[in-house]
Amino acid sequence: MTPFSMGPALLFCPADRPDRYEKAADRADAVILDLEDAVAPGRKQAARDALLSNPLDPATTIVRINSWGSPYFADDIVALVHTDYRTVMVAKTESRQEVSGLEKYALVALIETAAGVMRAADIAADSHVVALMWGAEDLVASLGGTSSRFADGSYRGVASQARSSVLLAAGAYGKAAIDAVHLDITDSAGLYAEAVDAAATGFSATACIHPSQVDTIRSAYAPGEDELAWARTVVAAAEGNRGVFQLDGRMVDAPVVRHAERVLRAGDARG
Repeated sequence: MTPFSMGPALLFCPADRPDRYEKAADRADAVILDLEDAVAPGRKQAARDALLSNPLDPATTIVRINSWGSPYFADDIVALVHTDYRTVMVAKTESRQEVSGLEKYALVALIETAAGVMRAADIAADSHVVALMWGAEDLVASLGGTSSRFADGSYRGVASQARSSVLLAAGAYGKAAIDAVHLDITDSAGLYAEAVDAAATGFSATACIHPSQVDTIRSAYAPGEDELAWARTVVAAAEGNRGVFQLDGRMVDAPVVRHAERVLRAGDARG
């Protein structure tokens, strides 16, 4: 299975709004065409029809289908068969069973319930899963709560724990982790801080709900000039050293070199 590598800014687009497809594709690194929460029950078939009649580049498109236990799941799968899309996000994934039978697709398992968080590692172990994403609001709702964040915008403890659990489960099996959306579209500073933290801790991407959030996410994930300079120095020094060595008074070992190499790859990806 090809690793997930669509870029850091993933933009949700309602699948029943084909007028927005191309705009979303032009703006973001990848588009998530949403057949689930963004589409009202009475619009589900219209969304599937739009998916079929308005194709985007499959290499940069994800389709979010309804959850395995929903009455819409089977019809979503039937619609997918008639498209060229091969990356599928399964909403509210709660077990490995729910991603079985979809061997034709690279799967992004969306973990947004308490049951899903508790089974995240088992879900990540499935060979067809390329990434895990977590969702804060549905998670808290599944617990009977009302809000994932404090008044200052920071996550409550249970949401932070779920975020870390999904990241660790993805990392344990070499899969990508995608951070949750920042619902306050006007809070660009909060989004930036959250995305900087996501990049620093190992998330591969952050999902978003508005085109104005794309550049903020890209900026947060892009290594700065100082970081790039450090990475070049480390990688160059490693070429003449084996094992652990000192550089400017600091220890450098294999994990540090690998981190520096990742920084350089991220810089190359951003041009």
